[in-house]
Amino acid sequence: MTSIAHPRKAARTTTTATTGGAVAATTAVRAGTGAGALAVLRVATGAVFLWAFLDKLFGLGYATKSASAWINGGSPTKGFLSRVAVGPFESTFHAIAGARWADWLFMLGLLAIGLAVTAGIALRPAAAAGTLMMLLMWAAEWPLARFTSAGEPSMSTNPLIDYHVVYALALIAVALTTAGATRGLAHWWATLPAVRDHTWLR
Repeated sequence: MTSIAHPRKAARTTTTATTGGAVAATTAVRAGTGAGALAVLRVATGAVFLWAFLDKLFGLGYATKSASAWINGGSPTKGFLSRVAVGPFESTFHAIAGARWADWLFMLGLLAIGLAVTAGIALRPAAAAGTLMMLLMWAAEWPLARFTSAGEPSMSTNPLIDYHVVYALALIAVALTTAGATRGLAHWWATLPAVRDHTWLR
């Protein structure tokens, strides 16, 4: 005997299939939008580090004057660290201000973190190094204090969450997600033998 499908049942099946397809399509669009947003966050965060490196290297006239550029004999750390006037590590930062090893570590850190995050590779080590750098800079500014060691207002606007913390969180966010896969080189990077054997390099 030939089976005849019930019209209402067939309609419900068609509606369910159509709805399921629409939901899947909407989910895919949202996933794509989320991945795109993370990629924008990644590139923007990497550009912050790259710009700081270039400005201090060449003295582009923004935070660093041409005469103070690293290529002109200036120190990338002396100006900032020598002016630290607050917090429990004030004397420590003064002691390392302008040291050759501190200049090299700082500049290489800015360059490596900026390139890695912008390209979407080695996001985990870049996030770890960048978070450490931001923590040290946060400690140098010590936003917890309302007054400097000289009794002047510290100009701190938030005792806990400042831009260093935000940058660190952005680095951690892109490292823990697939931000490097969109408009980045994460897929190629993951195929390298050293990276396959040591997932912490991803």
